[in-house]
Amino acid sequence: MSVNKIKIVAGINIPDSSIAQQATELLLDHGTEFLYNHSLRVFLFSSLNAQRNKVKHDGELLYIASVFHDLGLTKKYSSTSLRFEVDGANAARDFLRGHGLPEEKLRLVWDAIALHTTIGIAEHKEAEVALMYSGVGLDVMGVGYEAISDEHRSEIVTLFPRTDFKKKIIPTFFSGFEHKTETTFGNIKADVCAFMIPNFHHKNFCDCILHSPWLE
Repeated sequence: MSVNKIKIVAGINIPDSSIAQQATELLLDHGTEFLYNHSLRVFLFSSLNAQRNKVKHDGELLYIASVFHDLGLTKKYSSTSLRFEVDGANAARDFLRGHGLPEEKLRLVWDAIALHTTIGIAEHKEAEVALMYSGVGLDVMGVGYEAISDEHRSEIVTLFPRTDFKKKIIPTFFSGFEHKTETTFGNIKADVCAFMIPNFHHKNFCDCILHSPWLE
């Protein structure tokens, strides 16, 4: 896999501590070049948002959360019954616990990963959680695109290319949970299933209410 390992991009320092390097190696071992570039862009966009809005945060934790945030899509970390976001969050928590980090830091990283697709909640959580959510939204949907300078966008995308991202990201998402589409109930990944599966019928909240065992 050909990837860029650079220490400073768009004025942002990319963590290179031992734990950060080990997290990166896990992504390189079990992910793809496509996911690596996406994850690094997420970290950089998140960090630029923090810089612009003067948000105090732990850069190392934000980096590790960014690196792990889509690892739940990979064969190594994908479970048979959990949301891919939870798989990634669990993997990151186990990794950090193995390095002796305190429970509060484990919880922050777990929340950042588990909630990174949860619209309307993640942005109101702690700095690291909200920041990574903002970076994911920027890279995937272009949320806040105008707030990043042309110069910084160009530098980031040159070093960590999008490589036909719009066409590849939806099938990439789907490949990580096509064996457990029921886990998309109640979250935005149901849209991915509807896009990828002809005549996909997703579980409906109102049907759950109306067909519950209660008499009234």
